Amino acid sequence: MSEQTEHLLGAFLKYCRSRLDPASFGYSSGRRRTPGLRREEVAQRANISTTWYAWLEQGRGGAPSTQVLNRIAQSLLLTEPEREHLFMLAFGHPPEVVYRAPEGVTPRLQRVLDTFEYSPAIIKNATWDVLAWNRAAAVVFIDYGQLPPSDRNILRLMFCDPAARAKQDDWASIARFIVGAFRADAIRAGATNEVSKLVDELCSQSPEFAALWRDNNIQVHGEGTKRLHHGTLGVIELEYSAFAVDGRPDLSMIVYNPVITANAERIRTLL
Repeated sequence: MSEQTEHLLGAFLKYCRSRLDPASFGYSSGRRRTPGLRREEVAQRANISTTWYAWLEQGRGGAPSTQVLNRIAQSLLLTEPEREHLFMLAFGHPPEVVYRAPEGVTPRLQRVLDTFEYSPAIIKNATWDVLAWNRAAAVVFIDYGQLPPSDRNILRLMFCDPAARAKQDDWASIARFIVGAFRADAIRAGATNEVSKLVDELCSQSPEFAALWRDNNIQVHGEGTKRLHHGTLGVIELEYSAFAVDGRPDLSMIVYNPVITANAERIRTLL
C-alpha cells in the first residue's frame, strides 16, 4: 500500500471504531478519553495482536490478509458497502463475492415496483428466482403469487412450463439468451453452489437446457425487446431495462415498458 492509502485506511478504521458503543459489547464506558471502542478491544474481537492493529491504524502495519481484514470488518460491525470500501482501501479491489440467498425484498423496493402501474416489473436474484413483482407483471406474465416459491424461477418456467413457453414469440432465441445471461449473473454473484443444484435439475428435466448450458454462451441482460402472445391482450411488444439494486449485487430489477401507447392502454384496461 502507498503511504497515502495507509493513511486513508487508518483514518477509516479509527472512524468506524469511534462510533461503536462500548456498553453494547459488554465493555465499561467509563474513563475513556475518546468515544467508541479502544484499539485493544477491536483487536480482541478480531483475534489479532493489539500492537499490529495499532500499527494498521497508524499506517505502519502493511496490508493485512483478506481473512484478517474480514475479521476486522466483523468486529467493527461494518455494513456490506463499508466492508467493500475497507477492501478497496487495503487492496485496491472489492472483496471476493460470497453469495447469500435473499429471502425477499424490502417494503421500499416493493413500493418502487408498484409505481410502475402499467409496466410489468420484477426483482430477481442471481439464480433468477422472482422475489417480487407488481400487479402488471402478474397480469401480463404470470401470477407469481399463485405459484409455490420454488416455482417462481424464470428458467424453470421457460424450460419446464408449456404455458410460459407458448407465450414467447421466438422461444429458441429467448431461451439461448436467458441461459447466457443467467450464467453471467450467477457467477458474478458468487452463487456457484446454488447454480450447480439448479443446473443439474434443469439438465435432467430439459434436454434443450442441457444443450444450451454446454454451449457456455455469455450474455448481458441489460436492455432489449420482448414479444409475447398473451391470451387476452394478443401479441404485445415490451422493451425492457435491467437495473442493479444498490448494495445488493445479488438482485436486479427489470422493468418492461409497452412499446406503443395502445399496448399500455390494453394493459390498463385489463388491470
